[in-house]
Amino acid sequence: MQEQSVWLGRYRGLMRTTMLWSCGLTLLLFAVMVVNKLFFGSQVGVHEMLRPEGGFLAKSLLIMLASTLFFGGIYFSDVKGAIEPDRSGFFDIVSLVSSRIAFMSIIFIEIVMLYEVISRYVFNKPTLWANELSLWIASFLFLLSGLYAMQQRSHIRIFIIYEMFPRWAKKLADSVSVLLIMIFTFCLVWGSFDEALDKFERFERFGTAWDPPIPATVKPAILIAVLLVTIQAISNLIADWNKEDKKYSPADEIDETEIENIRRTLEERS
Repeated sequence: MQEQSVWLGRYRGLMRTTMLWSCGLTLLLFAVMVVNKLFFGSQVGVHEMLRPEGGFLAKSLLIMLASTLFFGGIYFSDVKGAIEPDRSGFFDIVSLVSSRIAFMSIIFIEIVMLYEVISRYVFNKPTLWANELSLWIASFLFLLSGLYAMQQRSHIRIFIIYEMFPRWAKKLADSVSVLLIMIFTFCLVWGSFDEALDKFERFERFGTAWDPPIPATVKPAILIAVLLVTIQAISNLIADWNKEDKKYSPADEIDETEIENIRRTLEERS
């Protein structure tokens, strides 16, 4: 990644400090919970976090964990990836922040599954929550990744006919595509809003031993994510409206870096 500031500027250091403090407090709260459980018989663990008996400490840990993801997403969004295009749309910052949160979520999933494997096969003490927690995190990961893919123009597109159009026809096709996205979003939100609100208000749970509120959180998140993707599609349309017409060819699909890595690997083996 390139290290120059993308949008935070002089506030980058402040955001980095905030992220590190949030991460440190999260680790401290987790350590206190571990000590209480091992030496003082506290029953507050991951299983109790989302229940009233979890108490102030567990809820504080969840809040600090969310803060770490949020501030980390803002800080890392200020670093441009090597293959990322320059920011051009009015909504790009939101999508970049969400993408960094998604990246960090992958690390959390790996930690949870590693803990489950060690607990199950080394100590013969499988958890009740690892699979559901990884599923819960992955749900938000996929939603956030969809927003990032829209910002990066990475969703699957077929250019065979599109590339035959003149520039004005391409603009028309792009406009129709965004209009169809808006219609789909309207229909989805219109038809699902009441159900999503009902699940959230009842704080509907998963119906398992750990019983996390996956339906209560994921269903509203789907509607919010689709709405954000639509706003990002509008942002892309506006940002790309006056851009120079770009012609695609089969050569654009060739990844020179990947080819070079394969060539280097073959040379080392030979």
